[in-house]
Amino acid sequence: MPLIKRYPNRKLYDTERKQYVTLAQIAAMIRQGESVQVLDHPTGADLTGVILSQIIFEQEKRRGNFLPQTVLAGLVRAGGQTWNTLQRTLASTLDVFAEVDDVIVRRVEQLVQQGDMALEEAERLLDNLLTAPKASLEERLKAALTRRGVPPRAALDDLAARLDDLQAQLDALSAADVPPQKL
Repeated sequence: MPLIKRYPNRKLYDTERKQYVTLAQIAAMIRQGESVQVLDHPTGADLTGVILSQIIFEQEKRRGNFLPQTVLAGLVRAGGQTWNTLQRTLASTLDVFAEVDDVIVRRVEQLVQQGDMALEEAERLLDNLLTAPKASLEERLKAALTRRGVPPRAALDDLAARLDDLQAQLDALSAADVPPQKL
């Protein structure tokens, strides 16, 4: 894991590569699957979470809507319960397929009960609607989410793992009663 030291002049130094790095270079390392740790050189305080937050801030500033505003607002509202809130937000968003399937089943069952559709025809229709078109719907949804800048599941899983690490670090700092460091 690369160790990055932040000096009082705010420069970031990669101790493995023996060179100064930028936030963009740290972001590239993370995208390539590396885990980084950022320490304040004078105090030794772990600044990894702060630096990751700065990277997200810079990406949001450059790209605009890098993360949906609902996710960002949820993170602000959540305060110390950030990870739990993010999980709930993402879970409710990803449950859209189950909700669509439930609506389809209810409406087809209603047609059968009213006598407007035969049971065999309803079964064929449900088989077609709940299997084949679903892949097409999933692909369209993925494309729409990509256009809006929503990261793919792998990126969200990586973010979830990093948030778990950050939460553990925050919990450890809270337990040690260490005051937060300013940048």
